[in-house]
Amino acid sequence: MIDRPLDLDAVRTFVKIAELGSFTQAAETMQTTQSTVSLKLKRLEKRLGCQLIERTPRYVQLSAQGVTFLEHARELLKQHDHALASLTNARQRLTIGISDHVAGPELPMLIARMNAQDPELLIEIRIGSSGDLLKSFDRQELNTVIVRQHESREDGKLIANEKFGWFASQDWQPRANEPLPVATMPEPCGVRVMAGHLLDQAGIPWREVFVGGGVTAVSAAVMAGLGVAALARRMLPIGAIDVGEKLGLPDLPALPIMLHTRVRSGKPNEAVTALTTALKSAVPD
Repeated sequence: MIDRPLDLDAVRTFVKIAELGSFTQAAETMQTTQSTVSLKLKRLEKRLGCQLIERTPRYVQLSAQGVTFLEHARELLKQHDHALASLTNARQRLTIGISDHVAGPELPMLIARMNAQDPELLIEIRIGSSGDLLKSFDRQELNTVIVRQHESREDGKLIANEKFGWFASQDWQPRANEPLPVATMPEPCGVRVMAGHLLDQAGIPWREVFVGGGVTAVSAAVMAGLGVAALARRMLPIGAIDVGEKLGLPDLPALPIMLHTRVRSGKPNEAVTALTTALKSAVPD
């Protein structure tokens, strides 16, 4: 009697659970339900005759057999994907634009998650302002963009809402009777426009002391003690503090992170889904 072959879809599900440490995130990445993910894992465990995942209310952990099988499962999927790729000479290409206010320090992890979907997938990432990236998307120069919600757009899919604050270095102190020194990105940055509008509405005098070409430059100006900036906490180095309440500055709203994409199927779609799922988990509630 010939043993039944392994269900590759179930094997892929097991690898996703192992890599993400979560049934919920695995379901989101694979665009299915948590119950379907659980069912596929149970079928695989029954086929192998052993428990691969140890489940508790607080965490997901590989069993000893799961640790052993994971390496073989990854190799099995790799060989399967290479076999399919050998039928075509054209590499699939995924062009993504990510807003500078979205691409934080976890970007290497996000890229790794995408690459894990298909190492043969050619990934091109462009960092820029939300407005510029949306224009490139509309011109079909990019097939996916992840940006802050733009006031002129009502389309796109919400990934997460991220809270902003007024940040400065620990040693920075405001000077009495002087306008608030603000480090910003150049117009037409939507965060800059929003922050300036709120300060004007609150009747708080302010002046630009630094204009940076990206969030990294603005963060550096903050840590150098030049002034304050409206930024998301995950964008800042350790040591930056929120001075909004202390200085009586207006509250900054949580800003939506939006996905715009034309990718609908195949490995590129799996890579985009993995990217958005990982980004959602990286953004604090």
